[in-house]
Amino acid sequence: MSTRYHPIDLKLPRKSRSYRPQIGWKHVAERRIYFRSKWELRYAQYLQWLKEQNIIQEWEHEPQTFWFEQIKRGTRSYLPDFKVTRPSGGHYWVEVKGYFDSKSRTKIKRFRKYYPEEELIIVDSEWFIKNGKTNPILQKMAENGSAI
Repeated sequence: MSTRYHPIDLKLPRKSRSYRPQIGWKHVAERRIYFRSKWELRYAQYLQWLKEQNIIQEWEHEPQTFWFEQIKRGTRSYLPDFKVTRPSGGHYWVEVKGYFDSKSRTKIKRFRKYYPEEELIIVDSEWFIKNGKTNPILQKMAENGSAI
């Protein structure tokens, strides 16, 4: 007699993800913001420090969605993580990325194609490694568990 297994009867061990983003509502200066990752929070704290040093005029978290009107299917919009305003009044956009999947690559590629006048900076693990060793505010955040 053979034993029949039903999919519901089988309990397979789940593989844990190697990366678990620390998401949630956090405060930076007087702002209450929902961050999708610990890196976004750390970068926001860094931007606040730059603002307090008068290196930048202002920063905003996810203030504007860019739509790709010409695209009929797939990725039709992009929401950068930060808008940074320079003291001169000009601005640039920042995307904090720990991992680039195909959808992320498509969004950034389309943003650069359909909005060529907008400047976009990608902040990734290399940025945190490079700047974490040389920037005192990032060192302080790492020592204090990402809190200024």
